[in-house]
Amino acid sequence: ILSELKYKVIYGPDIAPDGLRPERRSYADVILVDRLREAIDRFNPEIPAEAKDEAVKRILRTESPDLVINNHYFHKILVDGVDVEYRKDGRIAGDKVWLFDFDKVNENEFLAVNQFTVIENNINRRPDIVFFVNGLPIAVIELKNPADENATTFTAFKQFQTYKLQIPSLFKFNEVLVASDGFDAKAGTITSDWERFLPWKTIDGKEKAPKAVPQIDILLRGMFNRKVILDLIRNFVVFEGREKKVAAYHQYHAVNKAIDA
Repeated sequence: ILSELKYKVIYGPDIAPDGLRPERRSYADVILVDRLREAIDRFNPEIPAEAKDEAVKRILRTESPDLVINNHYFHKILVDGVDVEYRKDGRIAGDKVWLFDFDKVNENEFLAVNQFTVIENNINRRPDIVFFVNGLPIAVIELKNPADENATTFTAFKQFQTYKLQIPSLFKFNEVLVASDGFDAKAGTITSDWERFLPWKTIDGKEKAPKAVPQIDILLRGMFNRKVILDLIRNFVVFEGREKKVAAYHQYHAVNKAIDA
């Protein structure tokens, strides 16, 4: 499905530090930095190299021991750009470094990496699928085995609670979490409780998909359509206090229809 949606699909061990084509210096690295730098160079041709390096350092830097504070900080610079200063014509100029091209969706690089091992504080965890846009891990899917009756979507949700405690560096950059048992699928954010994890019930936004179609299929084709996921991140994520909220499918499509009208 993700290949059909024009994601490049990569096997995690291939790009691991000891893999065939290493893209990470260590298992603690959760950003694919070379891909991020390449995207920043493309989107910000007028910005001097030192200012772009400073932007990358700010993305990599951890602001706080608190995951929600770090996530809020990252979301802000992702959507609003990274503020930088540099000397231009003898004076200090203020500017922005952009990490995504929200207007030209196809200019961004979309990757889905399965079996992406992260080691933090000597704890080894391997989320099932990590989505990267321009090298930044913006979403994670946890898939439980549909043949195992004990492995439910709720089990996948509980797995996220463990991951957030044990490998929080991955979730600093997260915009969407997807819990699935291979048929049912629900999406939420890093602060959503189980009741706030919701299915995405339409692919095209015009009508609900038939109940016989697996929810994971609908969610991937509807929510992770490359145009939709960037629009969701940019315009449909909000922080209220310590709560991070992402729009449900009907809210997302209703607002866009109203704006179009």
